[in-house]
Amino acid sequence: MARTPNFFKAALLLPANLVGLLTAGASAAMTGDPTPALVALGAEALYLGVVPFSKRFQRAVRSRTPEAQDEEAAQKQVDTLLSELAASQREHYQVLVGLKEKILANYAKLPGGRVLAASSEQRLDALLTSFLRLISTLNQYRTYLNSSERQSLEKDVRSLEAELAQEANPRLKDVKEKRLEILKKRLARFEQAGESREMVSHQLASIEDLMRLTHEQSIAIRDPESVNRQLEALSAEAHATDETVRDMERFLEFTEETSSPLPHGTRVR
Repeated sequence: MARTPNFFKAALLLPANLVGLLTAGASAAMTGDPTPALVALGAEALYLGVVPFSKRFQRAVRSRTPEAQDEEAAQKQVDTLLSELAASQREHYQVLVGLKEKILANYAKLPGGRVLAASSEQRLDALLTSFLRLISTLNQYRTYLNSSERQSLEKDVRSLEAELAQEANPRLKDVKEKRLEILKKRLARFEQAGESREMVSHQLASIEDLMRLTHEQSIAIRDPESVNRQLEALSAEAHATDETVRDMERFLEFTEETSSPLPHGTRVR
């Protein structure tokens, strides 16, 4: 949960405010008249009674905190992943975000609910992050599993096998055998990718089922300990999904590793 900034300290340390205080103090010291300092202190009390409570000022202070900058960068990553999805996939994701917010709202009704909801949010975000990355990787698999390319590859294998059966030149035969071995390895990768794609489809369905189950259980839950059991199940699913994403990325020769959970939907404050 993000720490609330000290707005009074931020207002006091504004350069313009410090310059005004120092100027009034210096003037009083040079003239021996305390009036400028007293006026400055009165204005400062009025200033600190108004500025720290200004919503605009508070937004400006929050925007400069490391937590806000990290959250903004994480949200950009989410937006980038979403931009790569089809409209129907984005709608599917938004449904899950809605479930997340309903789950947290139900947790917030329990004793110590706000703390419980805030601690639960990261695990729900981890699962939603896995969901987004899994869909993104699945889309890349679909591009890789281009049916016309596979048909062309199979045709090349059959043609090369026929040529090898009649090839008499030892040097040409050696070259063609090496090429045939490469083509067969590529075909094997197509088979492996097809199996992985089916597995990913089931994992995506499992994430949705688990989110719905967690929401249904959160409606009637009364014991915070039961929440911990639900969250353990969410964490286990997120971990398993991340492992799948890493395996698929290695298969497709992607180098970027999955990172920490990203924020999804409205943040708990």
